[in-house]
Amino acid sequence: MYGIVDIGSNTMRLVIYKVEGGKPRVLLNKKEMAELASFIQDGMMVADGINRACYILDSFNLLAKDLGVNNLHVFATASLRNISNSQAAVSEIEDRTGLAINLLSGAQEAEYDFVGAARTIDLKSGLLVDIGGGSTELVMYNNMQIQNSISLPIGSLSMYTKFVKHLFPTKKERKKIEECVREMIVRYDVDQWGDCPYVCGVGGTIRNVDRLNSYFYDLSKNNRFVIAENLNWMVKKLENRENKKLVPRETLETLLKVVPERVRTIMPGMIILNTIVKYFNVQSIYVSRAGVREGYLYKQVLTKEGEQNV
Repeated sequence: MYGIVDIGSNTMRLVIYKVEGGKPRVLLNKKEMAELASFIQDGMMVADGINRACYILDSFNLLAKDLGVNNLHVFATASLRNISNSQAAVSEIEDRTGLAINLLSGAQEAEYDFVGAARTIDLKSGLLVDIGGGSTELVMYNNMQIQNSISLPIGSLSMYTKFVKHLFPTKKERKKIEECVREMIVRYDVDQWGDCPYVCGVGGTIRNVDRLNSYFYDLSKNNRFVIAENLNWMVKKLENRENKKLVPRETLETLLKVVPERVRTIMPGMIILNTIVKYFNVQSIYVSRAGVREGYLYKQVLTKEGEQNV
């Protein structure tokens, strides 16, 4: 059995896999809403954020050992990468928990997203999108080969913190988020990639968009496709159009019912996704259930340990 811990900007997750015939099977998937990006002040992770990360890692470590997994493979993404005290924070967390942390670069995160998702999708060419709490990974691929990849320093939680004054973004705040996303696309030369009709969506934000899509359009829970028109409609439907502190009760009840753990961050994440979809003239989004954790397992753990058929 293999234990993988993903320290993200919005969530921290422990997944324990059993690998048979080169294929991983999830035995346990434990998530904590750490919201580490909310503990960043003036570009630095503050003590409360480090304490939060240590507390959750200690609980994961104890749980894993109770299940017979004595060696956790821990990696961090934008949560600890995009802060000015990155190395100091990582070192302190390692010292306090006794766990080694692999701090992934943006390029590595994008690659592992693709490696993990590539084994589950039937899209030979397309644009892979992973919207995290603090970063968004984009991978353009053709015939299952990466052509371009980038990690943009924008995420659902960081956009909420930067632009949203109350619980849900207003029309004016939505437009600011959209402008920021378009600015990043141009700044990082992603605008040179060209149109792409199909997106492979990875990560918690897009999985929760899929849940909302199934809810609003009365689709099967096994549905894995979101068409662009549905996404745009949902963004407008859930927007705080009245520009008031109090959002419509119907909107709040819907989100509490369908995506209760992401009430604050789902809308900024949807706005990021919708802006990308419009920019690249995307028609539909296929939602993958695998991503960076599976890619990390394949590339950093199984391959190095010589697992057969990986």
